[in-house]
Amino acid sequence: MKGNLAANASPRVLLYSHDTYGLGHLRRSRALATAITQADSRISALILTGSPVAGRFSFPDNVDHIRLPGVTKTLDGNYESERLGLHIDETTALRAGLIKATVEHFDPDVLIVDKEPTGFRGELLPALEWLKLKRKAHLILGLRDVLDEPNVLAAEWARKGAVEAAERYYDETWIYGLRSIYDPTAGLELTQEFRDKMTFTGYLQREAFSDDEPPSEPYILVTPGGGGDGAGMVDLVLCAYEADPDLSPRALLVYGPFLSGEVRADFEARVAKLNGRVHAVGFDSRMETLMQGAQGIVSMGGYNTFCEVLSFDKPVVIVPRTRPRMEQHIRASRAESLGLVRMLDERRDGFTPEAMIAAIRGIPHQPKPSGAFVPGLLDGLDVVSERTLAMLGISQPNTQPQTQGVA
Repeated sequence: MKGNLAANASPRVLLYSHDTYGLGHLRRSRALATAITQADSRISALILTGSPVAGRFSFPDNVDHIRLPGVTKTLDGNYESERLGLHIDETTALRAGLIKATVEHFDPDVLIVDKEPTGFRGELLPALEWLKLKRKAHLILGLRDVLDEPNVLAAEWARKGAVEAAERYYDETWIYGLRSIYDPTAGLELTQEFRDKMTFTGYLQREAFSDDEPPSEPYILVTPGGGGDGAGMVDLVLCAYEADPDLSPRALLVYGPFLSGEVRADFEARVAKLNGRVHAVGFDSRMETLMQGAQGIVSMGGYNTFCEVLSFDKPVVIVPRTRPRMEQHIRASRAESLGLVRMLDERRDGFTPEAMIAAIRGIPHQPKPSGAFVPGLLDGLDVVSERTLAMLGISQPNTQPQTQGVA
């Protein structure tokens, strides 16, 4: 029997995000956990994450996290332990044991798994099997709007046994986007029964911290997300300000925590020569406030940044990466076709200082995303919260003010 409030007066939701790289999975899980616990104050949420910067984020009441031993991707595409000096198989086994122990002791009523049906290198399978046999928890697979090109994703999921795991273990699949924009499962051979249990929730709306104030001087925000693969975009923006001494407004550049130290040092030297027209910081866990105060955004095309520019209704120029995945390019091109964003496309526009100068100068005249009416665009958190309450058997939400809100 699946969990409900009658059986457990303090419902528990567990969220898993493997987080081998970047910030996206953790930030998405944090947004979901915050919305669910704010929908009913009796719910507790715990996030299992491999993110090396999880401790630099704040979490609201009733939400906590467990940091799994980190892994990092090597230049040849393989993985290794981030700090422990263990073989990757040992690290994976350690993570799998910690995940299973957490599941057994936390005993969730709902498990929400981000993106990877089997977890990193199959580490989630022992916990999924335990939960399936116990038949208490609702098992949810959560997917972002775009994963990759259909043929590339199909090959990846076949290699990982992800289709079989998705069909075997999960009760529902939530896609944090709209079918009218993109269906990330289009290239997968999934049964009709599985597809009947898929819900397109809409994108996950974000809010700024109410007690934070953005900078008062006009600025555009430049963000490469986590920064690990954003050096090319940052270089292009700096080239634009170096080439055009009259380019305005000033740029506020947030490098992200994963930008290489050597690369950042070179960027810092260039920023110092721009006489305050570009101001740079390494990392800010409260990006929502900076988004809210900006006149416009220049960014890569990651999922979380896309949700933020929609939420704060900011004109945005997206410079999507195309390697190792086409995810950002697919998202940006679909959004551009709907009038939600402007994309700087390498093949169409060229990645040149002149193209970036024109894009920045065009931001004040660019329509806001709200100008393109897309029904249900930002309904994601409401849909997730309502569905979670329904699964828990909670018909009358019991909410109270949160002392530490997080978007």
